[in-house]
Amino acid sequence: MRRDRHGRGMRGPLAPRALPMRRTSVEVFDAVVMETVVAIERQLSDSVGPKFSSLRHVEFAVDEVPPPSQSYDADVVEDRGVPLSKLYPGQPGTSASAPRIVLYRKPIELRAEGRVEMELLVRSVLAEQLASLLNLPPEELEP
Repeated sequence: MRRDRHGRGMRGPLAPRALPMRRTSVEVFDAVVMETVVAIERQLSDSVGPKFSSLRHVEFAVDEVPPPSQSYDADVVEDRGVPLSKLYPGQPGTSASAPRIVLYRKPIELRAEGRVEMELLVRSVLAEQLASLLNLPPEELEP
C-alpha cells in the first residue's frame, strides 16, 4: 500500500471486496444476467417438467457494445435500431457447436433507469432470444 508524502495514507480498503459497494458495473451486470438465466431455467423446468433439458448446452456471453454493422439478422433483439443482444445458433462439428446468446451491456444499461429496470430488460431480452432458440412463445418465458 502506498503512502502519501507525509507517510500517511489509506491503511487498507474501505470495504471488503464481497460487499456490493465494491462491485463494478460490469460485475453487477454479469450477476444480473446469471441470476436471470437461473430464474428462467427454474421456470422452464417447472412449466415444461422433467422432460426439459436444461440450458447448460447454451452459452451466455456479455460484450460491452455491439460490433459495427449496418444490417442485422433476424436473430438480433433491437431497440430503436440499436442491438441489445444476438443469438448465434450452434454449428455442429465446429468449435461453435453450442448456441450462444450475447448481450450487449452498454445499450442495455443506457436504456435502464435503475437496477430493477435493468433486470426487467435483461429478462425480456433473454426471454426473446431463448424463445427463438427453443421454439417457444416468448410469453412463456416472461415473468
